[in-house]
Amino acid sequence: MSESPDTQWMRLALAQAHMAARAGEVPVGAVVVKDGEVIATGRNAPLHDHDPTAHAEIVALRAAAQRLGNYRLDGCTLYVTLEPCAMCSGAMVHARLARVVYGAADPKTGAAGSVLDLFGFAQINHQTQLHGGVLADECGQALSDFFRQRRSLQKAEALARHPLRDDALRTPDTAFANLPGYPWAPHYVSDLPSLAGLRLHYLDEGPKDPRAAPRTWLCLHGNPAWSYLYRHMLPTFLAAGDRVVAPDMIGFGKSDKPKKEGVHAFEWHRQVLLELIERLDLHRTVLVVQDWGGILGLTLPMAAPDRFEGLLVMNTLLATGDKPLAPGFAQWRAMCRDKPLYSVGRLLARGNPHFSPADCAAYDAPFPDRGYRAALRAFPERVPAAVDDPGAALSRQARQFWQSQWRGRSLMVVGGQDPVLGLSSMQALRHDIHGCPEPLVLPHVGHFVPEHGEAIAARAVEYFGH
Repeated sequence: MSESPDTQWMRLALAQAHMAARAGEVPVGAVVVKDGEVIATGRNAPLHDHDPTAHAEIVALRAAAQRLGNYRLDGCTLYVTLEPCAMCSGAMVHARLARVVYGAADPKTGAAGSVLDLFGFAQINHQTQLHGGVLADECGQALSDFFRQRRSLQKAEALARHPLRDDALRTPDTAFANLPGYPWAPHYVSDLPSLAGLRLHYLDEGPKDPRAAPRTWLCLHGNPAWSYLYRHMLPTFLAAGDRVVAPDMIGFGKSDKPKKEGVHAFEWHRQVLLELIERLDLHRTVLVVQDWGGILGLTLPMAAPDRFEGLLVMNTLLATGDKPLAPGFAQWRAMCRDKPLYSVGRLLARGNPHFSPADCAAYDAPFPDRGYRAALRAFPERVPAAVDDPGAALSRQARQFWQSQWRGRSLMVVGGQDPVLGLSSMQALRHDIHGCPEPLVLPHVGHFVPEHGEAIAARAVEYFGH
């Protein structure tokens, strides 16, 4: 059975798409046909031509107009392998094409019916006939193959830049696809001395010239969270024109996950953070901490006091070892020992009933199986509980710093329903921070305060902006 003319012409457009792919462009091809003859061809070339308008359809339209000596392409049909976008659709109508025939639909930017239909307005003085779905599977496969190969190449390049150590695991990027409320681009570093090749992920958003930012917000997450914890606060900080840096500690989030619990030493994690601060050259920094983000983070400013001018502290502690840990923390530590495979998402959802299944999945994403959970097992045991425990002496030095040397501004926000660290624990911490005002208590909020962070961030921007 012979193919229809539309199918035959679309195969020529598909050949153009394959040529675009070989040139490294997104594989879209087009041909213009008049009176049974191809008068012009086009393929995607925005990268090669440094031209955002160099879509296959535009290239073909320009060539056809030159061939005919007229920008009006009366009686012509354009065949294109992908549903045209708004720019190309407008040009097609303006050229007064008789027909447009496309292959695969484009559910993201298609302007021939998928997202909008620029051909469907009766008010426009020229009506172009539209027909879609010709060789749709083959046209769509060309696009799928291209993007799959590109993702594979990008993964190989990333692995070459940050090779994975034999004693660590790396959560696949696919686990973090389409996270709700987390649109920011990843940044990675693996050449800090303390990392010894482990790859650390961090967000770094804000002005292109970081030194132009009025403030830098250094947001440190706790256990078992990751930088996703601050997704409600980041937009407010960025809207104020500030810089935001939010790392994932090693063992969490998009950072590498050592297989052995023994890697997770207090002093080592602290040193990684200090080296990251130095590498990113943070200035006018407001330290934002919760849980382990504070246990470690509150020991940082004494090592680089000129870099810090503010503290936003939420449900955390200075683990000095000379005071008993809260009963709620002992219960938390026991739970981690008894149920090492607990769901992180369900844990956070207990105090955040507004969570969607997607929110829960985002918190579970870094830990696809038990092999990735060494940090979750280690961190509860690493909180200094005695004066000789690792990190206790550093925490006592930090307490002295906050009591007598800190001259920055401080803001404390407390979740009143925290089962791990009650209000009394936070009041004790407040008395250790020079000039810290009475805390803002959120009576119906639990341990993971940044999950309610939009209003907190607005309050902080106003408070630290004065």
